[in-house]
Amino acid sequence: MQIITKSSSTIDMNTEYDNKSVNSFTNTKFLVIIIDNILSWKSHIDQIIAKLNVACYEIMVVKPFMSQDNLQMVYYSYFQSLMISGIILWRNSSYSFNIFKLQKRKIGIIMDARSRDSCREYLRN
Repeated sequence: MQIITKSSSTIDMNTEYDNKSVNSFTNTKFLVIIIDNILSWKSHIDQIIAKLNVACYEIMVVKPFMSQDNLQMVYYSYFQSLMISGIILWRNSSYSFNIFKLQKRKIGIIMDARSRDSCREYLRN
């Protein structure tokens, strides 16, 4: 039996199985994906953004010492591999815009593009 009570901004779930109460959760981690109790993906995306910011910084540090081809390899192996973890689940989330904004900024830095330039041609390659 499942009882759902709705408060102003959260959903509290009390679940019973075999007359025993099963604790509800706010977030849980399954492999690399963080799932919250309302499937908003905010916790997962916040974790990805923190890791991507570190990747952005590290790419900016090595940029003066590497060619553009090598920077692209670093981008694909480090930045994009972090970005696409679980993307099939969270890509339609309202929070995903922040990740794609970071991606555009990083590609612009690697390709020496201005902040207002389109990165579509770089994303296709």
